[in-house]
Amino acid sequence: MTDHNYLLEKIKQFCDYQERCIMDIKNKLYEWNVQPAKIEKIILELQKTDFINEERYVKAFASGKFRINKWGKNKIINEMNKKQIPDIYIQIGLHEIDDEEYLNTLKEIISKKDATIKISNPEKRMQKLAAYVISKGYSRGIVWKVLNETI
Repeated sequence: MTDHNYLLEKIKQFCDYQERCIMDIKNKLYEWNVQPAKIEKIILELQKTDFINEERYVKAFASGKFRINKWGKNKIINEMNKKQIPDIYIQIGLHEIDDEEYLNTLKEIISKKDATIKISNPEKRMQKLAAYVISKGYSRGIVWKVLNETI
């Protein structure tokens, strides 16, 4: 097996484990000390055979981070930006998140966190709740709207 074929098979195994984006592939190949020209060639081959697909990746990433990790859209966007995902794909990924499910998840997070807060001052309690869910990637506007409706 040639060096190129060996690398291609090895990176395919890396992709088999979970959906990967182009940056994940590049980073792994750089770790293996593969030269940039070879990296580009391998990525093109993976794209041609639909082994990697940015659209498929963002859909899996956005829905997974939302449903499993309960991340808000801002955090999902930031993480995809770190992976140099183009904006058009980021928007496609965000469309995987149902608006009603998003609101219900936000309410659920607030409710669970509220049960753990020992502060009795209502204003400080709301600020603590808001800070927590904003840190999970939910936007200030929607957070305060939900807090004012539910608490």
